[in-house]
Amino acid sequence: MQTTHARRSGAQVLIDQLRIHGAETIFGVPGESYLAALDALYAQRNSIRYVICRQEGGAANMAEAYGKLTGKPGICFVTRGPGATNASIGLHTGFQDSTPMILLVGQVAREQAEREAFQEIDYRRMFGQMAKWVAQIEDARRIPELVSQAFHRAVNGRPGPVVLALPEDMLTDEVEVADAIPYKIARGAPSPEDMATLRALLEEARQPMVILGGGGWTAQACADIRAFIEANNLPVTTAFRNQDLLDNRHPNFVGDLGVGASPPLAERIKGCDLIVAIGPRLGEATTAGYTLFDIPVPRQKLVHVHAGAEELGRVFEATLPINSGMAHFARAARTMKPVDGSRWKAHVEAGRAAYLKNIEPNEQPGAVNMTEVIAWLNKRLPDDVIVTNGAGNYAAFVHRFFQYRGFRTQLAPTSGAMGYGVPAAVAAKIAQPDRMVVSFAGDGCFLMNGQEFATAVQHGANVVIVVVDNGMYGTIRMHQEREYPTRVHGTELKNPDFAAYARAFGGHGETVERTADFEAAFERALAAGKPAIIHVKTDPEALTSRITLSKLREQSLAKQKH
Repeated sequence: MQTTHARRSGAQVLIDQLRIHGAETIFGVPGESYLAALDALYAQRNSIRYVICRQEGGAANMAEAYGKLTGKPGICFVTRGPGATNASIGLHTGFQDSTPMILLVGQVAREQAEREAFQEIDYRRMFGQMAKWVAQIEDARRIPELVSQAFHRAVNGRPGPVVLALPEDMLTDEVEVADAIPYKIARGAPSPEDMATLRALLEEARQPMVILGGGGWTAQACADIRAFIEANNLPVTTAFRNQDLLDNRHPNFVGDLGVGASPPLAERIKGCDLIVAIGPRLGEATTAGYTLFDIPVPRQKLVHVHAGAEELGRVFEATLPINSGMAHFARAARTMKPVDGSRWKAHVEAGRAAYLKNIEPNEQPGAVNMTEVIAWLNKRLPDDVIVTNGAGNYAAFVHRFFQYRGFRTQLAPTSGAMGYGVPAAVAAKIAQPDRMVVSFAGDGCFLMNGQEFATAVQHGANVVIVVVDNGMYGTIRMHQEREYPTRVHGTELKNPDFAAYARAFGGHGETVERTADFEAAFERALAAGKPAIIHVKTDPEALTSRITLSKLREQSLAKQKH
């Protein structure tokens, strides 16, 4: 018997598919290239929330943060040309961070293609290296098929972003077509032989180390891997900006790898005889510029677990490569017969002691000491707080001194993109409004997407944003002083009053110029019942948590003399 389906526009079919696949929130900036889709969203406004953003870069970062936080594809809708190019920053972050997301881009009408029509771009070529898959839907009858493929590609294997380009005339075509069914997640699992080999390698080890990282984790997977760690008394570190995969207060946690990592931890990694890397790509930031392990064969025995087969052996040849999703591997590891972890008890304790020493507040130049501010927040914030940040030297203070409590309490770009923290915070508060959300941004970082503070006000996302203002692009100034001391050029910033900025948008603003004033300012910001900015003015001399600007310059000049 032939089944008939109601005639719908391509736009209606598209939005119906998003709803079927569980989409509840879309982040975007409106554009004339997808007006029909906006109209279809109006009809679904009670089931799908459309979060109106102020710039496509902010919208894409919100979608990426939503995908990272929830594990479901974050969805971003932008217009063609400038809209798509603005959104590319969030797409790149999603790719490097292994985050499921779908970017929907309005496109010129099909009959205008290949003429360099108004704002026309070939998105297959533009996004080819920034996405897992890029397609253009030419026939509205194929929307259910291709949207289903987009969701499956975004979540399966190594999670990541996909792009669908949508010609505007295709969205208005009327078709009869069957709907898809909700997407399903398929993950690889370790074989019994893999787990037996892993256990044998642990039996032989004298100084092992676990590195947790990457995408595709769940709360249950984190709980299972914690049980595996405890049963075998293994020391654990985390990849760059993946510190929330294990409670940092756990006695087996010995610190995080990445930009600004503790030098003793790096030396400890080099001295290990077995590395069990569960989830991370082992990229540049996590491996200190690919120096922690020899290429292509590390001197340490390496077990590398990753959901994407293409990542295994990409840079480092593993003793035991395991192609598996995190949940399946963690479950298998939890049920594996433990080895005697007492052999490396001293190794764990020494690593933990070094970590605790590393997070002790230290003296800093100027009236505001960010190490003490973070230490206070470490005691004040609830265990389920979501902490977000972008990129810059200020972030190293947060990563070093704050202890992330558990799964998805950290949203930060491993891509190193500035401007991420504010939109990530807004997305997090929209996705999980009952949790406290605190964002950190440098003065340069904040103004790359600070306009999304307006989105926070409009949508009632009551986040607290701490703007750390030292009047410069601090990370670039650090490199400048290291390579070209005293030749300061292009890194100075003249900043606005960020507290007044907050008030101008209808939010709450505070200014902090002394460490002692931060606590009361933070409590007032929380109590305000609206999005808030705390403008913290720091001394430019407080360049990093480890070295002052003057000391770095002194060292660089001395090095040049020799």
